[in-house]
Amino acid sequence: MSIAMDINRLKAEALSLGFYACGVARSGEVDKNVSEAFSLWLEKGRHGEMAYMADNRDKRLDTNLLLTDAKSVIVVAMNYYPRQLLNNSQLQFAYYAYGKDYHDVMRKRLKKLAEICSIRDVRHRAESHENVEKKYQGLICCDTVPVLERYWAWKAGIGWIGKNNSLIIPNAGSFFFLGIIITELEFTDYATPMQNLCGKCENCLKACPTGALSEPFLLDASKCLSYLTIEYHGDIPEVYASKMNNTVYGCDRCQQCCPHNRFATPTEIEEFNPTDEFLNMTDQDWINLTEEDYRRIFKGSAVKRAKYAGLKRNIDAIS
Repeated sequence: MSIAMDINRLKAEALSLGFYACGVARSGEVDKNVSEAFSLWLEKGRHGEMAYMADNRDKRLDTNLLLTDAKSVIVVAMNYYPRQLLNNSQLQFAYYAYGKDYHDVMRKRLKKLAEICSIRDVRHRAESHENVEKKYQGLICCDTVPVLERYWAWKAGIGWIGKNNSLIIPNAGSFFFLGIIITELEFTDYATPMQNLCGKCENCLKACPTGALSEPFLLDASKCLSYLTIEYHGDIPEVYASKMNNTVYGCDRCQQCCPHNRFATPTEIEEFNPTDEFLNMTDQDWINLTEEDYRRIFKGSAVKRAKYAGLKRNIDAIS
């Protein structure tokens, strides 16, 4: 029987790697009410064209189906709140897209944390250059594995899921990326889920311009500007395009109005901060954006997901 790793050591190592918070939950099936709500969300078509959300539903609802003999779900949060924001008069991008692609930045640090814990990522068995002996199997997840990240962050005691469906961390807000390591490693202690502290506040519901947040904790992604400007591939329906205002990639309105984000502080992760060129772009610059400009400005950026044609579609929709 393996000796359980000290949870305080894990958190200290995570903080040293630049993560803002770290917690651990026991691996297994998600709570029944969450499973039923997720299934209903899919059945109602609230995931829009994101067919991948319906794929591997059983694995998404049970981490033990993702990794045999899994014991723990390690969750980390990394602050991405930019040190400098675009002016309100400029075309707006979601804060998470200001800097480099979080998948790359997070994965490097998740891999280092796994190495410290002697965890081998089961998808990279062939890597021979690592000199740390791996005693435990693990699965590193950074938005690339079917897992409910916010749910596990809540179970791991990092924060609570707000009425806008974002994970909210006490005295820090919701501008955080989440990463997960599912592992057969056990720990000395496991977290207690945090109480929801949204209270009677419904700022996020009122701020949503398209009605995607029709009621607390229920997001209809097919109406959400983040979905429509990033994931959706057709022409944005006029009923929603008319609500974009100057938003051209993603939407942070349900987070910007959240009172808990008054505690947001600039990230210390340099890769998440914007370049001067990005910050100084004018409306006319965006309208005249060439594919060469796009490749240069967004090299290594998450904005690549929408591709040049997608971003131009969004800009043209409000021009």
